[in-house]
Amino acid sequence: MFRAFRSEQSDPDLFYGALADDSARQVASYARLSGATLLDVGGGPGYFADAFEAVGARYVGLDPDVGELSARGDMRPGMLLGSGTELPIRTSTVDVCYSSNVLEHVARPDAMLAEMVRVTKPGGIVFVSYTTWLSPWGGHETSPWHFLGGHYARRRYVRRHGHEPKNRYSETLFAVSVGSVLRWARQCSDVIVVDALPRYHPWWAQWIVRIPGLREIASWNLAMVLRKR
Repeated sequence: MFRAFRSEQSDPDLFYGALADDSARQVASYARLSGATLLDVGGGPGYFADAFEAVGARYVGLDPDVGELSARGDMRPGMLLGSGTELPIRTSTVDVCYSSNVLEHVARPDAMLAEMVRVTKPGGIVFVSYTTWLSPWGGHETSPWHFLGGHYARRRYVRRHGHEPKNRYSETLFAVSVGSVLRWARQCSDVIVVDALPRYHPWWAQWIVRIPGLREIASWNLAMVLRKR
């Protein structure tokens, strides 16, 4: 995954294809996917559709950006245009609500999490992962200068490259921590926290998430699994 990660912007098919296959394996360890309806919030052009459909899920992707939905050509059938913070989905209708590397691009991550919980059936699974702000890749292509502040990192990128980064701090990239998301989940009466782990780390490194401070830097990407009551 780390090798593929280096090509995220130069060869997105390689990176997101590997990520999709890994995602299907991870989600399948928490929920039965065969015959399940899975909503992918921020699904973009449908990189994850093939992987989830290959294990028997009924895949529905959603993205607020028409450009993202059609980034690989014609929009894939079954994709929806809509906002992650106002999902155009009825309450308690999907078996699995999934989102990968989207939460850090939402100005109100708590609203998106609440919507993901709302549309999930009782007993269903919410699986969300995102890049943590204080990780080495928290500023995305402006890293590691985001450690000196998101606005500084953005200005430095513009000076160096002559144009804005794809991920613009305070517009399309926000500082989302591990602690804030876990606190939200533990205070949400509608869910049980099933798991929280550093998504790309080996199993023996999962203890990192239990250490405040260290987890913000060392997790890189937090995966949180919730079960709706």
